[in-house]
Amino acid sequence: MTGKMSEVKIAQRKEKCENCTKQCNKKQGDDGAGPDPESQEVNGQVNKGPQLLLSACLSCDGCLSEEDTLRISQQNLEEVERVLALNKKCDTSKHRVVVASVCPQSLPFFAVQFGLDITEAAQKLCSFLKSVGVTFVFDTTVAAGFSILETQKEFIQRYRRRHHDSHALPMFTSSCPGWIRYAERVLGSLVTPHICTARSPQQIMGCLVKDYFSKQQKLSPEKVYHMVVAPCFDKKLEAVREEFYNSLMETRDVDCVLTSKEIYHLMEKRRTSVEELDSVPLDQVLGEGGEEALMRHDGRGSEGFLEHVFKHTAKELFGLDVQEITYKTLRNRDFQEVTLERDGETLLQFAAIYGFRNIQTLVHRMRKGRVPYQLVEVLSCPGGCLSGRGQAESEGSGRIDKALVQQMEEVYSSLPVRLPELNPILNTLYQDWLQGQDSPQACRLLHTEFRGQSQSHTQPPHMEW
Repeated sequence: MTGKMSEVKIAQRKEKCENCTKQCNKKQGDDGAGPDPESQEVNGQVNKGPQLLLSACLSCDGCLSEEDTLRISQQNLEEVERVLALNKKCDTSKHRVVVASVCPQSLPFFAVQFGLDITEAAQKLCSFLKSVGVTFVFDTTVAAGFSILETQKEFIQRYRRRHHDSHALPMFTSSCPGWIRYAERVLGSLVTPHICTARSPQQIMGCLVKDYFSKQQKLSPEKVYHMVVAPCFDKKLEAVREEFYNSLMETRDVDCVLTSKEIYHLMEKRRTSVEELDSVPLDQVLGEGGEEALMRHDGRGSEGFLEHVFKHTAKELFGLDVQEITYKTLRNRDFQEVTLERDGETLLQFAAIYGFRNIQTLVHRMRKGRVPYQLVEVLSCPGGCLSGRGQAESEGSGRIDKALVQQMEEVYSSLPVRLPELNPILNTLYQDWLQGQDSPQACRLLHTEFRGQSQSHTQPPHMEW
């Protein structure tokens, strides 16, 4: 893989991947060093050895096929610049309309870098993207709303069939591609039947742009080049999954994913100063006039699947209105649980589990049948999406910039919260685009399928659990 795709520096590739040293003897480099016991986790105690992300393990050349590597090699800034340059040179009939979708977790990065509030930063970012040739700029909150609503619905269905379907619960969230790749490639059938089938916000946005929006613009999908700005590198892996490629139209739902820092580096390369940029409102998927205020969903810097499903389930199944959720920290800040109780009885028990070390603890408990949770929100990045390495990593050191993350958390929390159920755009799109909430169209475009791949194909023989 190219250096642009890797989340770790070349030197770090010579180190072992966290606790994977106990299962995988594959070296990250050619230094000939053996497993470092200081980089392992023993009996639940986390040590202070060198830390690499789960995504670094999954993105190494040992797990990617040549075809994967080729596809991902096109997920870079040079490819976007090539498309933009071709648009300037070629005949207008051959132009591709460039659409950029910005994840809400990326906006706080630009707000901090620009020294502006998040709304003004979003407008400056929109101005810059349009100045380099992007035609439409959206934020992906509406797609996240779809994903949350479909996740809520699926959880209720799974809960109701829990007594006769051993795979119904616990349900694991499906929005994090690092977690999904790990589940499919390493864990297989132990976990994949438990993963929610709702597509991630990124891939729902891909469908929305290539299916709905392209029709509104009277364009065929292959005439639209869809770029996503995201906080983490793993989204690049998600974009090249086979099920998100339309072989008939020869187009992907998401053509390219760029991280927040890659866009910021493009601004530096073009020597663009924030002061010289106009404030341009983001575009609306429905194409209606007027500026839509930026909103966020509940949650600690991610899309808040746990909180939304928890509150919805409490109301739907038990008639309880939950206004505030209290997290109980267990192992660390990235391993927390939430419970719903009534008259001394525990009705719901959910968990938020972030980071590979905590995910491993979850997997070990799963193997022993000791997972008490009905739903687990799983994210591979410690700290959640705001801490994605595509924006939170310090230049040079390769470590997470904690001060930057804290600033981004403060900025993100300044956005007003809106329940997806109350978003009129979603209600309109359910009817106009999907022909109803439970239609075959909604099922096809808002859901996907996760399968454990054969061990002989995906795991080296020395990897055991």
